[in-house]
Amino acid sequence: MMAIIAAVAFGLALILDLAKVALGDVITVNTLVVLGLLLLALHLAGIGSSSRSWSWRRARR
Repeated sequence: MMAIIAAVAFGLALILDLAKVALGDVITVNTLVVLGLLLLALHLAGIGSSSRSWSWRRARR
C-alpha cells in the first residue's frame, strides 16, 4: 500500500514539474519527492504490508 501511495506522489511531482505548476511555498516538487522516498522506505521496511494479516488468518484456521 505504501508503494502505491509513493508512486502516486512521484507521479504527481513529475506532472507538477513538467507543467511548471507551483502549489505554494510549502508544497513543492521537492516536498513530494521526499514524501515518495519516505513512503518507499517505509514500504521496504515492511510497514503497511499486508503479509502480517495473512499470516494471522492462516494461523487461526
